[in-house]
Amino acid sequence: MPVKVKNAMRSIARHVDKIIEELDNTEIEEMMKQIKGADKIFLIGAGRSGLVGKTFAMRLAQLGLTVYVIGESVTPAMSDKDLLIAISGSGETSSVVNAAKTAKGVGSKILAVTSYPKSSLCKVADSIVVVKGRTKIDIEKDHIKNLIEGTHTSLTPLGTLFEDSVMIFFDGVTAGLMTRLRKGEADLKNRHATLE
Repeated sequence: MPVKVKNAMRSIARHVDKIIEELDNTEIEEMMKQIKGADKIFLIGAGRSGLVGKTFAMRLAQLGLTVYVIGESVTPAMSDKDLLIAISGSGETSSVVNAAKTAKGVGSKILAVTSYPKSSLCKVADSIVVVKGRTKIDIEKDHIKNLIEGTHTSLTPLGTLFEDSVMIFFDGVTAGLMTRLRKGEADLKNRHATLE
């Protein structure tokens, strides 16, 4: 059993390393510009993507930015000076796409983080960051290919590679924003939760 655990970890690490090389620098630059220029930043994702969004929201708050997670009771109204970061591997998650449409209706900027640049979410978005990852919709497509190649997607079930890659990507964005905003680790620590 420990061998399977380590094999899964190696598979994830190899995938993330490949994804890093495939990320578009222009998309990353635009994302940091949008975050820095927004009055308020809102994040939305469903399931594991939502959890990844919450961790990024925490880091943005620790950087001193005004940030909210859609669905929380303290989330205020959006305006045309705000940014919605919408996370969906498939780009078809109905709650995420609908939130993006609503935010667009009030004039907010929409940034999509997805594996599918031709998805419904991206049709609404002002800008996108493509983070390739095996998502739930890839499972059926990949089955025959995996049998032929002898790869084992069960090591990373139900879209795990997308969320893992986005989590690490958001940590990289946090590091980039720290430099841009001239913030150090002490600044983040000062805003870290004291009641947990």
